[in-house]
Amino acid sequence: MEENNLQFHLSSQMIEDIHTYSALLNKDTNTILNEALTQYFENEQEKLMAAKKLETDNGMTNLDFDEFWDDVEI
Repeated sequence: MEENNLQFHLSSQMIEDIHTYSALLNKDTNTILNEALTQYFENEQEKLMAAKKLETDNGMTNLDFDEFWDDVEI
């Protein structure tokens, strides 16, 4: 059986911010934390996918010749 308990520590400022936004947005703290983590994971997934795309493109650029060399002085 997998354990579903996590132990983590939040700064007092972070806890205060969670409570403040909970009151401002009229959302419970669990909803705020779940939404924040969901957004974090989505952002990180996009970064990972972008990095993987760069690897598979072998450093190829999507710029055309003129865009690539724009503002380059030789």
